[in-house]
Amino acid sequence: MKKISVLVVDDSALIRKLLSEIINSQPDMEVVGAAADPLAAREMIRAMNPDVLTLDVEMPKMDGIDFLEKLMRLRPMPVVMVSTLTEKGSDVTFRALELGAVDFVSKPKMDIASGLKEYSNEIADKIRIAKSARPRRHTPLPITRSVTADVVLPTVSNRISSTEKLIIVGASTGGTEAIKEFLIRMPHDSPGILITQHMPEGFTRSFANRMNGLCKISVVEAQGGERVLPGHAFIAPGHSHLLLKRSGANYLTELNHGEPVSRHRPSVDVLFRSAANCAGKNAIGVILTGMGKDGAVGMLEMHRAGAYNFAQDEASCVVFGMPKEAIAAGGVNEVISLKDMARCVLSKVSSMGSHRNRI
Repeated sequence: MKKISVLVVDDSALIRKLLSEIINSQPDMEVVGAAADPLAAREMIRAMNPDVLTLDVEMPKMDGIDFLEKLMRLRPMPVVMVSTLTEKGSDVTFRALELGAVDFVSKPKMDIASGLKEYSNEIADKIRIAKSARPRRHTPLPITRSVTADVVLPTVSNRISSTEKLIIVGASTGGTEAIKEFLIRMPHDSPGILITQHMPEGFTRSFANRMNGLCKISVVEAQGGERVLPGHAFIAPGHSHLLLKRSGANYLTELNHGEPVSRHRPSVDVLFRSAANCAGKNAIGVILTGMGKDGAVGMLEMHRAGAYNFAQDEASCVVFGMPKEAIAAGGVNEVISLKDMARCVLSKVSSMGSHRNRI
């Protein structure tokens, strides 16, 4: 079997050495080159035609973002960013994902050598995922509130449904852009939304803040105990599972720092199961692009509890893993393209009656 060929691009000789050791220790992949800057990387790409690129952000001669933008315009290929876990680093990382990078690995701020080795399995997994992903030229959506007026969908026609219904979303690889495209279309009176996106601690708050600046609805990293109201979206923090809870007539968020489920914390299965238990027919499930099976079992439980569920279609997914597994499990009612997802979900909300008293 042909090994996955990887080109490592980083201005740090130590990082290049560590990443090369980690990658070469895997039986199914090998480093075919290591470049200290994008100009050298450009020549190696031409000569070696690697399957996957790992790319640093801050480098001499040309930074990683400028290089990525040119690369994805002229020669789209799978790219995994290697990003510093800081607020500034997270903003740049999200820009890289907008431009078409498949995923990112957090470069530890302290003790880089041991830190990267601890992430060796994650690095290898993300390279494998990147190899199977669909690299594409991205056209980023507008980046200010004032410009989004033309993409926001009409308000929900059934106000009672908007108040009582909930939208429950799960995603992984490629999910930050998919979630952005979904949320940016939500009107101010959309149902309350809970989201689990596989993302490390330190990035989820930056992601929520970024979405809040783009959307007409309020988007925050969940703290636990918040009342879930229309026009508000809550994103699971990277350190905890996000659950839906009931308190009398109210829906509330809850955080749980329990063990990983389906290999993840936060886990989509945990969120979906809580929605099945607490919301039943009042929930609408949405599973977006991502690798693996997380969410498939939970979405089936939502379906059995009366929820109506949507899955992103293969053509619009970066990785058609999680939606495919949810469809195969039998928990999905409709398979929809990402560009149509928000419209179809809101249309379903408007057509639904109240079920609060039947739970």
